[in-house]
Amino acid sequence: MSITPRIIPDLIKAISSTINQHADAITELDQAIGDGDHVFNLQRGIEALQAHSSEIAELDWSAAWQKIGMTVMAAIGGASGSLYATLFISLSKQTKDKPENLESFAEAFVLAVEAVKQRGKADVGEKTMLDVWVPVAIAFKQDVEAGKHLADILQHVCTVADAGVEATRDMLATKGRASFLGERSKGHIDAGAQTAQLMIAAITSVIKDASK
Repeated sequence: MSITPRIIPDLIKAISSTINQHADAITELDQAIGDGDHVFNLQRGIEALQAHSSEIAELDWSAAWQKIGMTVMAAIGGASGSLYATLFISLSKQTKDKPENLESFAEAFVLAVEAVKQRGKADVGEKTMLDVWVPVAIAFKQDVEAGKHLADILQHVCTVADAGVEATRDMLATKGRASFLGERSKGHIDAGAQTAQLMIAAITSVIKDASK
């Protein structure tokens, strides 16, 4: 990718800002069908990343993803910690010694999300963050392969993420604490899907500005 890891501190700052801004609303979502600690765990991980952001910015992409993954693994509790650690560590493996371009990243992104599916033993339709990450990864790869402009790709990714979040509302939860609620889990947006969407929106906004 032509965008270098020097953008990472800005990405982390933007993610931190949006998660903090929506923290109360996300906690309400999580309390309705989960443990209620999703935002707290994410914030702890984001703070740890901020502490290392200048160091990460000096690495190449593969090493940066590895550092992010290990930091997330150590700092974030709950299922989100292991799943996001898996995402970034897999990105590191898939981008190592590969060209740093959109095509290479798109392929690595799809494979990293697949690793998260395997780690969580979950897939689309089970009311989790994967209801956002899977369609976003697929749309991103398809758009890159189609040769679309970056601005259009980023806009489409946001649209897909929004749809993924909303789709979780009427799903029956089959993973995590929410699965114990059975039919009562319906009618609520999944907190993990919501934070995934918020982070994607923050990331795309920063990249749009950087690529102008």
